[in-house]
Amino acid sequence: MTSLRQDHHDHSHAHDSHSHRPTGDHGHAHGTIDPSIISSEKGLWAVKWSFIILFVTACLQVMVVFLSGSIALLADTIHNFGDASTAIPLGIAFSISRLKPTKRFSYGYGRVEDLAGMAVVLIILFSALTAGYEAINRFLHPQSISHIGAVLAASVLGFLGNETVAVFRIRVGKQIHSAALIADGYHARTDGWTSLAVLIGAVGVYFGYPLADPVIGLGITIAIFFIVWDSMKTVFVRALDGVEAGILDELEHAAKHVAGVKNIRDVRARWIGHELHAQLTISIDPSLSIKEGNNIVKEVQHELYEHISALSFALVHLIPNEEVRTGT
Repeated sequence: MTSLRQDHHDHSHAHDSHSHRPTGDHGHAHGTIDPSIISSEKGLWAVKWSFIILFVTACLQVMVVFLSGSIALLADTIHNFGDASTAIPLGIAFSISRLKPTKRFSYGYGRVEDLAGMAVVLIILFSALTAGYEAINRFLHPQSISHIGAVLAASVLGFLGNETVAVFRIRVGKQIHSAALIADGYHARTDGWTSLAVLIGAVGVYFGYPLADPVIGLGITIAIFFIVWDSMKTVFVRALDGVEAGILDELEHAAKHVAGVKNIRDVRARWIGHELHAQLTISIDPSLSIKEGNNIVKEVQHELYEHISALSFALVHLIPNEEVRTGT
């Protein structure tokens, strides 16, 4: 029995070298293009068009700011410029993540996406502080605004630009499982509604309430701070190897579907950029042959990849059932 345990133990190490997603045996073929490169291309596409749309939107708005003197629109414009500039670290991150792993960076460069997410948070924070300063300054030094109609049009333009960007970023971010891109997408969607808030301020000024404009500007600033907090939580959880609730349960559930698996333990997972890496230990009947054990391991991998589409690396350790019971 001891030698049999050793045989299984040796097999588990031999299998570790074949733990990447299969390309043909289990129906996961992706042609000659690496799936991570496809994902990065999608990310770059979303980032590029997000930058163009938001930059054009902010440029049109800034012209209205100079004409009208609206502090609420200024706050929205500053934030739109800040949002457009987040495309720069995201674009750099997706470009770097396409590089092949090296001996020094054997897991690749996916972690750069986490750094990009942190940069996005800092950019949003800076725009919030800038907008807040301008709003408070307008309270202390009130000024009238003009060209109300242009301000209303710029408000609607800001909403449409941000909502278009939100759709791009959220959809592609979910497809490639990029926390940085998803967080920035929801941030853009919230920006769309804050852009419409400028309309309320302009209407208030039109009906004789000049402080409505800086009040809306301050409200936009507060909304941006909430975005900073939510985005920070999302990005830093990923950076600390945190995973969404239920992922470990889903991994264990998938492995339990395989006939011959007696016990499952040491289930772990973490995100590296937009790719999920996981590992777990299974036990089987020690009377089974090495070939039978190998087939069970392959089937476990198949179930893992079928259940979790974001999974790009699955490491399955195999030990005899007695080792699980004794804890050795």
